Amino acid sequence: MDRTNDLRILGIQPLTSPRALKADLPLTEESARTVVESRGVVDAIIDHRDPRMLAVVGPCSIHDPAAAIDYARRLNVLRREIEDRIFVVMRIYFEKPRTRLGWRGLILDPHLDGTYDVQFGLRTARSILLEITGMGLPVGSEMLDPIVPQYTSDLLAWASIGARTTESQTHREMASGLSMPVGLKNGTDGSIETAIDALSSSRGPHSFIGIDQDGQTAVFGTSGNTAGHIILRGGRNGPNYHDEFVEDACRLLNAAGFPSTVMIDCSHSNSLRRPTRQEKVLQSVIRQRGEGQTAIIGFMLESNLREGNQPVAALKDLEYGISITDACMGWEQTERALRRAYGELGEAESGHALPGGKPG
Repeated sequence: MDRTNDLRILGIQPLTSPRALKADLPLTEESARTVVESRGVVDAIIDHRDPRMLAVVGPCSIHDPAAAIDYARRLNVLRREIEDRIFVVMRIYFEKPRTRLGWRGLILDPHLDGTYDVQFGLRTARSILLEITGMGLPVGSEMLDPIVPQYTSDLLAWASIGARTTESQTHREMASGLSMPVGLKNGTDGSIETAIDALSSSRGPHSFIGIDQDGQTAVFGTSGNTAGHIILRGGRNGPNYHDEFVEDACRLLNAAGFPSTVMIDCSHSNSLRRPTRQEKVLQSVIRQRGEGQTAIIGFMLESNLREGNQPVAALKDLEYGISITDACMGWEQTERALRRAYGELGEAESGHALPGGKPG
């Protein structure tokens, strides 16, 4: 009889179970405290019970553990200085969706050489998350592969579903069972309706196939995730962070029965993929918030130790602190942008006019 199965599979490698990895790298009391407290804050911000803005700030992707920890230490210092107006969550993306081909992230290819040492990638990712949350700095990540959350999600304060996967039924079902608040991006075509449909779907109960903590295939039943919101990241027709787009998003949300809750991604199409323009986008976001647009609950910045990006190469051949995926703004501009946002939010609270805007 001719074979009909695995005709294009070159090899299968067993993977350690989530329970085994967590036994080797357990959740610490410090990390657990960071996760529980920060999830509560993020949930309160989304629900408009906490007046602060949520800021998800960090590299487009993590490829160098040492640089990630270096960045985290700097961000943690700044976080404490501005936390009465801006609640900072570090962006830590270990998986990267690719439109065609390319490096798919630290979990899938930690050695940057196409060897796909996933076992090492998962261990490295969990180690990074433990060290950063142990500092008291909350972290957020994109949920891409539906198996990976079993290994890492206990350490996340916030998660996102990306523009390429917001329309995916698999990811909507996954979001419905995640233990943290989830942001859902508009589609790559700029469609806000796609994100709202995903928001509606992820709030409902679902059943789907996955793996349990022992790595066994199982059917999961979820209650639905009510701590969700949409993220405006622009699209093929350009940016969608301006006042009229935010107002349109609120109208569509309200028509679907949801409250006006919007986050702005200052990168991607909103910055026309030019990293330094993120600061300009953020200024518009803060101005709108200062003029009374409380629907905007937060923003995202792609930021690294140094500005720009570089081609993928062996770690020893890469320049330290520069992205190997999307170009990022550098640390100095990031610090300046966040401090300026903090100051302008304070001016709005006190009733003073923001630059180029109305009294708050």
